[in-house]
Formats: sequence, structure tokens, C-alpha cells
Amino acid sequence: MKILVIENDPKIIAVLKQGLEEQGHQVEIAGDGVIGKASIENTHFDVLLMDILMPEVNGIEFCKFSKENYPDVPVIILSTPASLERKLELFDSGADDFLVKPFEFSELLARIKVLTRRKEFISASQKILQGGDLELDLEKKVARRNGHEIFLSAKEFSLLEYLIRHKGRVVSRKELAEKIWGITFDTGTNVLDVYIYILRKKIEREGLPRLIRTRIGMGYMFHEDPDW
Repeated sequence: MKILVIENDPKIIAVLKQGLEEQGHQVEIAGDGVIGKASIENTHFDVLLMDILMPEVNGIEFCKFSKENYPDVPVIILSTPASLERKLELFDSGADDFLVKPFEFSELLARIKVLTRRKEFISASQKILQGGDLELDLEKKVARRNGHEIFLSAKEFSLLEYLIRHKGRVVSRKELAEKIWGITFDTGTNVLDVYIYILRKKIEREGLPRLIRTRIGMGYMFHEDPDW
């Protein structure tokens, strides 16, 4: 499995990296939440291990970001003792488990095994997001239309996934900027327009019906009915 560890304590990093790699896992380290976000946007991970006290982006914010964009990736919090209210807040934000430091490494392995086993029971259909004749394989991070595979960058895939999950609803430019890029929308930037243009060229090529509609002054909508 590929495991992302978001932690800034060198001693804990060393223990986790050595122990997990000895179990045959691939481990990537992120020293703060910003690096962590960049990592999961560019690589598919099977599990995220993270502290809640991180520079740049705290645990609550990161859990929300992870679950909104990568809901199939389990998140295990590794932290010092926290109040019941704090734990509930973390679980509400998307954390799947909470392990108190210091912990037995064998217990961590057991928690990882339980969560990844739970993923295996999810049916294949739940891992395919469908929008008309377009489908997204959320596990393999692949897009297909009419059976033809479409190459998308990590950001393009995330943008298309968000639009399909909210198909039939106008999604504002502000919402897309915040959810996909994690930034406050700036009316002076055309980054979103460029990405939408690129997406359309890729998924609507060769005369295929349009799927992404522009609602002037409001935002964008994914609509699977070509006659709409």
C-alpha cells in the first residue's frame, strides 16, 4: 500500500517510515498540511496518517479537504490525548480513526488493516462515478467516455469529479476555487476558465454532446442529458 504520513516530529517520522516499510508499504512524508495537500493531489494513497497539530493547515481543515475530495482514502489521526468534543469534531470532519500518542506500532498496523479491509468490501460500482456516457474510476483515477480512456491531470480529474458529484446543480466559481484549489476566489483570475476549457476539449471532442454547461454570472453545471 501507499501511505502518506503528515507529521513534523523527526522521531515519529523515522519510526513510522521504518516500521511501515518493513511491512512492505510505500511511505511518503509531508512535513505540513500544504505539502500533504500537494501530495494527495498528485499521488493516489491507500491510507493517510496525520497529526492534528500541523503547520499551515490544521487537522480539522485537512480532514475536511481529504474527505470532500478523496472520500475513499481512510484517515487515521495520530495525536496526543484530546477531549471527547475534539475527537467528535475530527470524526465529523472526516477522520476514520484516532490513535493516541504514544501508541504501540502493532496497534497502528491493526487499525490500518481494519480500515483497508473495509475498503475492499465496497462494491466496484461504488468506485465508478457515472455522468451520462462519461465515467470516472475513482480507484484508478481514470476517465472514460463511450469506452475511450481520457487522460486527465490530477486537478482536471478533481474538478470533473466535483462537477459530476453535484450534477444538475449550478456550482459557483467561488465554490470550485475553494474546493478544488483551496483558495479564496479572485475575480481577476482566469485559472478556472482555463481548466474548464481544457476539460471540455478532452471530454467533448469529436462532436460529442456537451456535458459541462456555463451559466453566465453564476458558474458551471454538469448535465448528463445532451438535449437539455
